[in-house]
Amino acid sequence: MHQKRLSAPKTIKIPRKVAKWLTRISPGPHDRNAIPLLVVVRDLLELADTAREAKKIISSGKILVDGKPRKNYRFPVGLFDVISIPKLGKSYRMLFDEKGRYVPREIGDEKLKLYKIVNKTVVRGGKVQLNLFDGTNILADNSYKTKDSILLEIPEKKMVDHLRFEEGALVMITGGTHAGEIGRIKEYKVVRGSAPNLVTIEGERETLTTIEDHIFVVGKPEEEKPVIDLGV
Repeated sequence: MHQKRLSAPKTIKIPRKVAKWLTRISPGPHDRNAIPLLVVVRDLLELADTAREAKKIISSGKILVDGKPRKNYRFPVGLFDVISIPKLGKSYRMLFDEKGRYVPREIGDEKLKLYKIVNKTVVRGGKVQLNLFDGTNILADNSYKTKDSILLEIPEKKMVDHLRFEEGALVMITGGTHAGEIGRIKEYKVVRGSAPNLVTIEGERETLTTIEDHIFVVGKPEEEKPVIDLGV
């Protein structure tokens, strides 16, 4: 029921030995590597000096995640989430640093978020439901495939664009030692048996191979930059 700092996920950028305990995330979007909203406010954005101050700011509804006020200080924040502070007129997007840890990068007034399709299901009425990487579900047609990405306008979740998982697509690596690096898909290899399929990525400095679960499409083959501001 509790989280020690020493055993906290490596994606959380905090000093490990200044205290024993760390705020634990509540059930919600993203996986267990998400970071509590309190830690974002206090340690990453430095809007408060203590947990008590951070809780007061959050409970007042002054912090928006993906355009919605979140008053739970344990709310899980993860990749590509947009943290907004209307009172300060600032917005930040959660990205990875060079060590694969979550860091907030300041952006403009962009109200867009990328979602990876991790599964598809057929619901009542024969409609197709897209299951997205952070637990979000939306209805769409059958032209969307798993591993594709979709660009949504937040907080309405209005579909803006569709990015296909294909050769030449611009992708971000979201796991392993190369988390946060961006490159283009050079080859997709289906592996027989229970081993994960492999994707070869051609980056600016090197060509590397990783598993398909660590790939997140962020741009189209004909485009030079990601469809959202990634600070690159």
